[in-house]
Amino acid sequence: MNIIDLGKQNGIVNQYIAEMRHAEIQKDSWRFRKNLERLGWCFGYEISKKLQYEDFVVETPLGEKEVPMLSEQVVLGTVLRAGLPLHQGLLDIFDHAGNAFISAYRKYHKDYSFEIFNGYVTCPPLDDKVLILADPMLATGASMEVAYNSLLEYGKPKHTHIVVVVASTEGVELIQKKLGKMPVTLWYAAMDEELSAKGYIIPGLGDAGDLAFGEKQ
Repeated sequence: MNIIDLGKQNGIVNQYIAEMRHAEIQKDSWRFRKNLERLGWCFGYEISKKLQYEDFVVETPLGEKEVPMLSEQVVLGTVLRAGLPLHQGLLDIFDHAGNAFISAYRKYHKDYSFEIFNGYVTCPPLDDKVLILADPMLATGASMEVAYNSLLEYGKPKHTHIVVVVASTEGVELIQKKLGKMPVTLWYAAMDEELSAKGYIIPGLGDAGDLAFGEKQ
């Protein structure tokens, strides 16, 4: 499995991450959503460099020009609800993509342990497609594993790019353990080492879904 950390490169990605982490700036839900969308653009552009292209002749008003065009079919998968702005950013880059949505959520027990439940999945056929599966946070990694496995019911992707904004060391290790032998590339923009008792990344940035769309009951 390949792992790519965009945050190690000098670029605008780290400014977006800093604003999303900042305790005051992140209170602006519009800016939080917009930064997630912008990160989708950044991830999408970098992933586009890894895909296959073929030459295509474009007719202009004054003649013809041969241009390399994307030859692979891409499907964008997103974990609801926090992943929606990130999904939109990726969709802005891959505007011909198919779309998949997964409703995976945690159900907590009194001792703060939890189980992952998959409430809803919709997905186009995945056989021989490139799948880009996005979720802002990779904490324990359990939700991402459930989301990935649930999509395999719709076919076997040629390659999967897992995109997260902030990852934990534990989450990356779990994905490596569970999906390390699969054709998968893991992308993230920041790495934090610690998890809270409830499985949240520390320092992280908080509940991405609540910050993007408001608190839930």
